[in-house]
Order: sequence, then C-alpha cells, then structure tokens
Amino acid sequence: MNAPHSPRWIVVGIDGSDAAINAAKWAVAEATSRDIPLRLVYTIPERKADDSRLDVECGEAALRAACAALHATTTEVKLETDLVHGSPTDALVEESRHAAMVCVGSVGIGQIARKIIGSTAEGVAENAQCPVAIVRANRDAGESLSGSIAVVVDDSPQNDSVLEHGFREARLRSAPILAMGTWRWGFGEIPYRQLDRRLRRWVTQYPEVHVRPAAARHGAAEYLIGTQEPVELAVVDRWYSDKVARMVGPLTPRFGHTGCSVLVVR
Repeated sequence: MNAPHSPRWIVVGIDGSDAAINAAKWAVAEATSRDIPLRLVYTIPERKADDSRLDVECGEAALRAACAALHATTTEVKLETDLVHGSPTDALVEESRHAAMVCVGSVGIGQIARKIIGSTAEGVAENAQCPVAIVRANRDAGESLSGSIAVVVDDSPQNDSVLEHGFREARLRSAPILAMGTWRWGFGEIPYRQLDRRLRRWVTQYPEVHVRPAAARHGAAEYLIGTQEPVELAVVDRWYSDKVARMVGPLTPRFGHTGCSVLVVR
C-alpha cells in the first residue's frame, strides 16, 4: 500500500554531493510526468546550538546549489526545499508518507558519507511507504541513456505493482523492458509461457513499450550482476532491498559489471 494520502511531491534527499544533485535531475521526469513538485530535503542532525547554525548554513548552501543545477536544465519543474531535523533515514521515511517517490543518490561526499548514504538508502528502501529510487552516482541524468528497464517477473502477490512501475518507467524514459523471469527452469532456458501470462495485461496497456524476455533463474540480482548488457534501471520489490548495493555496483566497474539505478517498489 502506498502513502495514505494523495501523493504531494517527489522527494529527493540532498546532502551537498554531486550524487544527490544527479538524483534530483533524474527525478525531474518523475515530477513533471505527474504534475507535482520536486521537494528537495536536507537533513540536519540534532546537535548543540553552535553546530546547528553551521549545519543550517551548509544545508541552505546545498539546497541552493541543487536548485541552481535544476534551473540550468531545459525542463521546467516546480521546486520546493526544506531543512528537516533528525537522521537522514528517519527523515526520508517520514517524507515518504506523503510522497509519490523518494530518490537518493547512491553515494555521498567522502568515504564516511558514502557509508552513511549507503545505509540511508538501504534503510529508506526497506521502510518507506512509497517507491524508492537509488540513482547510480556516476550517471548524468542529462545524458541520453540507451539501457533497458529491467523488471522482475514472478508469481508473487506484489509483482503486479513492480510491473506497473516498470512499464511506466519504460514509457516515461522511452526505454525497452528487460523482463527477468525468475522461475526455476531448464539451464539457460526462458520460461516463455509464464512470462507471456504475467506480462499480457501490461503489454496490452503499454503497446509502445518493447519487451525482451530474459531467464534470471538464479535471481534478478545475480542476473544483473552477471550481465554485460546496458541496464538503465532495475525495478524490484522491497524484498530485494538488501541487494540494492550489489545491483547498483561499484563506481569503478569490474569484470564488465557497470551497475544500474534501482527502483524499490512496495
């Protein structure tokens, strides 16, 4: 179940990093397609007064920089900004109650911040009340990407929500669907019958989206880690939230694995 009220905005966690600004750029299409604002949120930890004033100044500077980066793009979007107190995870989970989506960058500033942002992304993905996008840091949202939208296809009760969001993203970003069938099957074979049955409704509803089947017999995360074909975004349910870091991949690709952004759907 999504937010208890009509979604008010798309929320982006801002922390002063390029990764956060990249996530905000990626989120522009989400906000404009729904005709709702893009809400940029900077989290201030609870500290003593002197430290808090410095945190506010840093937060205001980070929000100004993010707004300037978005204004420099060619797409007009409604913007809102806010400074909130607390831990980044708790603040973004609270924001998710009234959001259509929460977006975060995959890394922050420096080694310590990267660990914090990583745990934040995982915590938000597990506990948010709306979909959560973890946007791969070294992807520039202004570039034209040719990768697929990889979508988990199975018989679980939550899979319809995953397929709905996957096909919507494919149409929004003019990308094909890579339908990852996760049924156990013969070695290297694709479970066409099951895929056809599960996808029929969505193929009919989104006739402009090209769909290509793939056998992910060892699981979606393992398939994405092993494939060398370009994937722009993976759409999974929250049971994959502990595998997000592996799907996003390292900043320096190894063994052909370039990683992708991940959308975790409730």
